[in-house]
Amino acid sequence: MPKRGKKYNEHAKLVDRTARYTVEEACALVKQLGYAKFDPSIDAAINLGVDPRHADQMVRGAVVFPHGTGKTVRVLVFAEGDKAKEAEEAGADFVGSKDLVDKIKGGWLDFDKTVATPDMMRYVGPIGRVLGPRGLMPNPKVGTVTMDIGRVVSQLKAGRVEFRVDKAGIVHAPIGRASFTPEMLAENLHELLATLQRAKPSTAKGRYFRAAAISPTMGPGIRLDTLALVDLALH
Repeated sequence: MPKRGKKYNEHAKLVDRTARYTVEEACALVKQLGYAKFDPSIDAAINLGVDPRHADQMVRGAVVFPHGTGKTVRVLVFAEGDKAKEAEEAGADFVGSKDLVDKIKGGWLDFDKTVATPDMMRYVGPIGRVLGPRGLMPNPKVGTVTMDIGRVVSQLKAGRVEFRVDKAGIVHAPIGRASFTPEMLAENLHELLATLQRAKPSTAKGRYFRAAAISPTMGPGIRLDTLALVDLALH
C-alpha cells in the first residue's frame, strides 16, 4: 500500500470502508473529501463483469452528461467546405484539414478532442502514431469520424465523455466537479450507468456491475452499493 499524506488520511476517516453507499449518499459525501486548492474532478471507477481480452466483450462508447463535466473542452475538427462551416457554427475551437495535420506534425497538441469527416481520414491517418497514444485519434466506433459534425461538436463542448474498459475490466470516467451539487453528480452518474448498461455485451455472463467507487482528485474513494446500481442503470 502506498504511504498516504496527512490530509488524505484525515479525509479518509470520513468514509466507512466497510460500507457500500447509495449513489445519493456517495455524491453528498464525496464533496467533503477533496482537499485540493482547485475545484477537483469527481471520478467514477466501475468494474464490469467482462473479459476485455475477447473482442466481443470490449465495452467502449461515449456518454453525454446532463450537467457536463465542468471542464472547458477544446475541440479540433478536420473538415473542409460546408462541414468546416458547420463545425465553426457549432463552436469548434480549431477547424482545418492538411494545415492542421502539418501543425500537429510540428508538435502542436493544444486541444482536447478531435472530430473528422470520413474523407479527411486520408490526411489524419499518418498522424495516428501521434494522436493515438494520447487518446486523440478520431474513431468511428465512438462517433468522432462522422458527417454529423455539428451535433458531435456540440456534444463534446457540452461535456461528452468517451470511455473504454481497461485491461482489468474497469471503466474510468469523470462525472463532474466538487462544485457540482450532489444532485448534479448523481444525475451524471446515473447517465453513465445507463449508458454502460446499454453497452453490455450479449456475451457477458454473471453480474455485470461488480464494483464501483467515486472519488475526488487527490482524495479517498467511496464504494457504492452495486446491487442498487443495477436498478439505477435500468431506470
